[in-house]
Amino acid sequence: MTEQERTLREIAKAAKRRAKADADRQKATEDLRDYCAAARFAGVSITQIASQAGLSRQGVYDLLASARP
Repeated sequence: MTEQERTLREIAKAAKRRAKADADRQKATEDLRDYCAAARFAGVSITQIASQAGLSRQGVYDLLASARP
């Protein structure tokens, strides 16, 4: 195998890992949004949600505002 072939193979592997990481991040964000909305509905304060999620209060508001229709 040439150096070019090996390098191209490694690029393809890295691209595949990146695509999986992007999908995992999207799923985790959707889950976090759903749980934050559920916590808010249950009466948990935005401050408590933000603290637990490792977000700012504004980050929680932004996350909740991006809820799916």
